[in-house]
Amino acid sequence: ICFIILQICCIVMLSNSSKTHEAFFASAANEVTGGINKKYYGFKEYFSLKQINKQLAEENALLKNQLISNYDIPDTSVLVVTDSLIRDTLNRPRKYTYLPAKVVGNSVVSNANFLMLERGSKQGIQIDMGVVSPQGIVGVVREVSENYCKVMSLLHHNSGVSAMLQKSKSSGDIFWDGNDPHFVTMRKVSKSANVKIGDTVVTSTYSSNYPSGIMIGTVVEVKPDPAASFNNLKLKTSTNFFNIQYVYVIKNTRHDEQTSLSNKKDAKQP
Repeated sequence: ICFIILQICCIVMLSNSSKTHEAFFASAANEVTGGINKKYYGFKEYFSLKQINKQLAEENALLKNQLISNYDIPDTSVLVVTDSLIRDTLNRPRKYTYLPAKVVGNSVVSNANFLMLERGSKQGIQIDMGVVSPQGIVGVVREVSENYCKVMSLLHHNSGVSAMLQKSKSSGDIFWDGNDPHFVTMRKVSKSANVKIGDTVVTSTYSSNYPSGIMIGTVVEVKPDPAASFNNLKLKTSTNFFNIQYVYVIKNTRHDEQTSLSNKKDAKQP
């Protein structure tokens, strides 16, 4: 028993003193916990098949509504293809790619919640990729091993998402206070914005993790800040974090370029 205790202490001290060992042990821990969570969620998934089928039906309906065959065009012939090229027929470059992933771990009870996905570096996952569900945003990838990745949930005290009101385009940022997993707060919304209960909030064009226009939630309460010229909005999240089974990881091909330029200091500044 003493040997095991000393061995654990040595591993902790070694990982704290060396970034290389810290990364190694973090990757190994993700693999082990990912395997355990996969088996647990295998049983849990069985009892959620009805909800999953409903979500898939809603997503399929959304995709079918976007088919060109739904529109009246002069040519009666219809050709359905899957475009796997980096440019479309108008020579526009692809910016976002969606990678499907299975959720094998999820927490909602703390103020620092994470998800574990069964998709890692071998399957194209990188740190800072955004994660969405069929209903809306979920979080951002923070750690990656070969076959698993760890996602910082929207329900995390350090989570920050650039958002905007779908109608007025007024911007703000999303914050979670750690209380109710069904609600988040949109801060710093201009008081000049005509906000109504039920208005939709989506991701803004400022985000490097998500495409603009992805659902975040709907307004359920407007809280004026008497000390500033802003309002705080209480939102009901569009994603139900209690029963997430499958998600999409979003790859932004211009993420590094956008973030590096954004973080670059002005050379003229002292």
